[in-house]
Amino acid sequence: MDGIFNIYKQKGFTSHDVVAVVRKIIQQKKVGHTGTLDPDAEGVLPICVGKGTKLADYIMNGKKSYKAVVVLGTTTTTEDASGEILQKKEVVFEQQKIEEVVYSFLGTYCQTPPMYSAIKVNGKKLYELAREGKEIERKQRTITIFDINITKFMPPDQFEIDVACSKGTYIRTLCVDIGKKLGCGAHMGSLLRTSSGMFSLDTAITLDKLKELAEKNELQKALVSLEKALEQYSSIVVSSKGNKLLYNGNKIYEHFFEKVNGTIIQGQTVLGYDSQNVLIGIYEIITEKNGLCMKPLKILL
Repeated sequence: MDGIFNIYKQKGFTSHDVVAVVRKIIQQKKVGHTGTLDPDAEGVLPICVGKGTKLADYIMNGKKSYKAVVVLGTTTTTEDASGEILQKKEVVFEQQKIEEVVYSFLGTYCQTPPMYSAIKVNGKKLYELAREGKEIERKQRTITIFDINITKFMPPDQFEIDVACSKGTYIRTLCVDIGKKLGCGAHMGSLLRTSSGMFSLDTAITLDKLKELAEKNELQKALVSLEKALEQYSSIVVSSKGNKLLYNGNKIYEHFFEKVNGTIIQGQTVLGYDSQNVLIGIYEIITEKNGLCMKPLKILL
């Protein structure tokens, strides 16, 4: 099987746990996730299988959305409810002030990743260093908050937010940054990922449901094709004369383009199909002296 399963990750599972369970259910070795979701978090976790594992980075590039609870007045080691309490402060719960601060995070800003994260520094994951009691300087990341709304006020110290954001955004850290700006500190009380790229809650299935489909030999019902998962990209179909170049991983010049779906410009990522309309790989559009061409980034053969 080649494609993606939209799995609803339940609390208590790590992303690696989910991969291991899916691997066992579908009895296939090539299985991978599209970005970690903390054990205490739940929601959408796209799982790539077969050739889909080669495309995880491209599938991960999509916008993500979350529902989170911000708990004011208490900071923790992990920036969420699972950590040890670092500090407690009095909370002045003023809805107007909270709204002003929350909406101030709309747009692009630099976020410092938490120590309890899977980011590697010198070959070691930050959370491994954190567990050893070490804290190191982390490089800030530029992230974008496309949309943020308060959906519920829960006095005396909590409120719920909906967030649409770019890849690489840590919602835990966003909650902490909101608390810092309010002057009382904060941590994330709970987290639900409601979408990741084209994958959303309304089509996500539990591991139990996946197992049920496997027992009925109906896994294809839940498998999202690579083409569907990558539909946000423009695509180019190559003529039969260009097939061999395509299969060999060569650059493909514009005179071999038989059909272009969408617009193509310099630096753009596109899908490359052979003359039989079979997806062969991911390419970058570049300009050379002979004109536009497709440069291979990831071949699926």
